Amino acid sequence: MLLQQLSEQPPLFPKDQLTDRSDRFIAAELVREQVFRKMGQEIPYAVAVEIEAFKIKNKILHINALIWVEKKGQKGIIIGKGGESLKKIGTAARKEMEAFYHKKVNLGLWVKVREGWSDNERALRSFGYGEE
Repeated sequence: MLLQQLSEQPPLFPKDQLTDRSDRFIAAELVREQVFRKMGQEIPYAVAVEIEAFKIKNKILHINALIWVEKKGQKGIIIGKGGESLKKIGTAARKEMEAFYHKKVNLGLWVKVREGWSDNERALRSFGYGEE
């Protein structure tokens, strides 16, 4: 069939390379994933994460991330009463990062409002989405 007609080619990427995305992008997606998992249907998918700092110091990976939403009410939902929701998101994301990066992670999260970011091509590119 079709498979028999294909010629063998050398691999495009090393066998140990999981993705062509940066560690910063992966960190942002791990936080974003936990927002969806912890918030369920409460937050629409108009959430982006921007990594402000990503550095290793004293064998600990220090990451500061901004969670961007489009409305002030969404910010309150993500933070939750007394910061409880944001703490759950951060704890789960940190554990995923420690497993992925094989290092202890210090994760700082902040939530900010940026109206209309999901319709703004420049904003989407700044968050790592769009054409490379």
